[in-house]
Amino acid sequence: MNYEAAVLTISDKGFRGERVDTSGPAICAMLEEAGYTVSYRTILPDEAELIRAELIACADMRKLALVLTTGGTGFSPRDVTPEATLAVIERETRGIPEAMRWASLQITPRGCLSRAAAGIRGRTLIVNLPGSERAAKENLAAVLDAIGHGLDMLYSSGSADCAEHHHRHEEEHHRHEEEHHHRHHHEEEHRHSSDGEHRHHSYDGDHRHHSSDGEHLHRHGSDGEHRHRRG
Repeated sequence: MNYEAAVLTISDKGFRGERVDTSGPAICAMLEEAGYTVSYRTILPDEAELIRAELIACADMRKLALVLTTGGTGFSPRDVTPEATLAVIERETRGIPEAMRWASLQITPRGCLSRAAAGIRGRTLIVNLPGSERAAKENLAAVLDAIGHGLDMLYSSGSADCAEHHHRHEEEHHRHEEEHHHRHHHEEEHRHSSDGEHRHHSYDGDHRHHSSDGEHLHRHGSDGEHRHRRG
């Protein structure tokens, strides 16, 4: 499914025109390559109220499936993007920023310093990315495939889809078990047919064994007599 997305660059210097925004265009390129339509882009200052208002507009008015922010996730007093995000979402998706931080930690021990957040408002997924182009691309690459699957669930009967997938997995597992059982049973029959026939008659005390070199009869009568005959 083709989803519409927005990319919001959060930067005081970028908003004032003092720094060229490179992370926003880089994120847009990755989204478009993955099949998304980037229908909205803007640059905002590091002002919590403005960020909240823009996130709400993207979700409630523009009805966009995905909103990615870049910038404002660090330790600076002006870095308020996570707080603005958490203020407007209805459900957190903590696994997304956790996965991004894990990916960053594979590159630098400073990856743990990211305060990025993510969550759902209505049918819009909002994800914070770092402000630097390189870090934003690395973080998005780590979760882009999972985000697509998450949106598929968000725009369909997600729980039912997962249940159906689980049901199909169980059916496949049972089919493999049955195939293994039939194969094992066939091998047992083949082995007995090669070695000879075994018959047990518990009702009269007889035990017959047919082999390639003749028949052996063992009879245990009610009087305790034991007879042995070779055919």
